[in-house]
Amino acid sequence: MRRIRIGTRASRLALEQVNEVVRRFGIGEHEIVVYDTSGDIDKDTPIAEVEGTDFFTDRIERALLKKEIDLAVHSAKDLPARIPEGLMIVATTESIDKDDVLVSKGNLKLSELPAGAKVGTSSRRRKESLLMLRSDLKLIDLRGNIEERMEKLNRGEYDAIVIAAAGLIRLGLEHRIAERLPFETAPGQGALALEIRKEDKELYAWLKARFIS
Repeated sequence: MRRIRIGTRASRLALEQVNEVVRRFGIGEHEIVVYDTSGDIDKDTPIAEVEGTDFFTDRIERALLKKEIDLAVHSAKDLPARIPEGLMIVATTESIDKDDVLVSKGNLKLSELPAGAKVGTSSRRRKESLLMLRSDLKLIDLRGNIEERMEKLNRGEYDAIVIAAAGLIRLGLEHRIAERLPFETAPGQGALALEIRKEDKELYAWLKARFIS
């Protein structure tokens, strides 16, 4: 197989996801090319306002179409509702963990947080689920990669945050999980999506054979 140029976001988690795909599919010679998507540049817009869009994939998908890269690795839950014309998802891996989890100061569970505790999340779904269990909580929008979110918690900007278990596991931070939450989670959470150009028949056949096996 030819040398593969793999596009991804620049966070530590995104790079670990690429490494996971390289191991899983046995990709040999390759180059990792990093991009800042709209979601990486704009850290103020609440996630609820951009769900289903290409907020976290736009720059990478443009690079694919321009043939700057051959393969894009995304968190499956970040995929837009509509894939751009000329591109396709060739494989979606099995989720390593679908759960949402609570990370908190003092490792407190949700029921143990003080009244009016500040909990960070930008997901509308997570906010609604939290308020069904604790209507007294003060929910505050939270953006940034996992490490940035954890740092905000550590600085005391939040009493707790809700994030995906899969990200913590991939970064070796599962010991920070205070509690797994009984929430309905986002489709594709914890799974990885591999995107290529439709015209790249060679790469399609090569990846598909390894995904099936």
